Amino acid sequence: MSEKILSEKGLVVRHGVLELMEHWSIALSGLILLLTGMFQMPMASRYYITSLPGLTWSGDYIVSLYVHYAASVVFIAASCFHLFYHGIQGEKGLIPQKGDVKASIIVVKSFLGMGPEPPFHKYLPEQRLAYVGMASVIILLIISGLIKVYKNVYAPDMNYTVVLWATWMHNISFILFILAFLGHMGAILLKPNRPMVRGIFTGRVRLDYALHRHPLWIKDLERMQKKENPEPKKETEQPVSVEAPAEKEVAESGGAACGASGVAESKVESGAAPVAEKAETATAASDDSTVKNL
Repeated sequence: MSEKILSEKGLVVRHGVLELMEHWSIALSGLILLLTGMFQMPMASRYYITSLPGLTWSGDYIVSLYVHYAASVVFIAASCFHLFYHGIQGEKGLIPQKGDVKASIIVVKSFLGMGPEPPFHKYLPEQRLAYVGMASVIILLIISGLIKVYKNVYAPDMNYTVVLWATWMHNISFILFILAFLGHMGAILLKPNRPMVRGIFTGRVRLDYALHRHPLWIKDLERMQKKENPEPKKETEQPVSVEAPAEKEVAESGGAACGASGVAESKVESGAAPVAEKAETATAASDDSTVKNL
């Protein structure tokens, strides 16, 4: 998972490198498609775009058509990658949810100072609605464009009605794509959305902004990070038994006392032996003196 909280830097990773490459591939190739599509009308020569340095080729229909085809390859590939990659990942953050229309009205009112803004997940409700609108326009552009390419390359005698419908669908989708692009750029310039500009280029937004406006998303990230990196359990210290050493000390002191008493008894016994010998000697001497007197 590319999304994570970088507390030490005060940032939150909103988009990974792969998602940034995907986004810019669609954005830049889409912009080239818009310009080269207008060059084919032709507009480049009429409005002196061909006089700009490096854009002389814009007045050549065939060259602008080939550039248009090359950009369409990148555009279709990036769009298909977006669809399949995020589909396989099971990401549904941009899928509209129940109540998004009502929540979008509340958000617009908050922009006008008509009430507080509710807490959000990673994406705002109006972002989810705009995503579906943009995706629908891109699908129409791709389908109608592929029909026109097939007609130009493989089937120049294609049914006129089919070609007419494909052309009208492509032109209408082209206008809707321009309006969606302008709406996208206008929304990012609104003051509450400006902190997200950084995320478009680096994939990261400020943590304080995310906590203020996307607290539900931050809670999800914290819960997921705790699951991935659980805190190590603190080892409980075994209680130290005080009784055993005390008993040991008592036993040792008792043994020492017994040893001391034994030593004392032996000393007494050893001291008593000479006294007894002296008493016996004195008794024998007194007996001898008595015999002599007799």
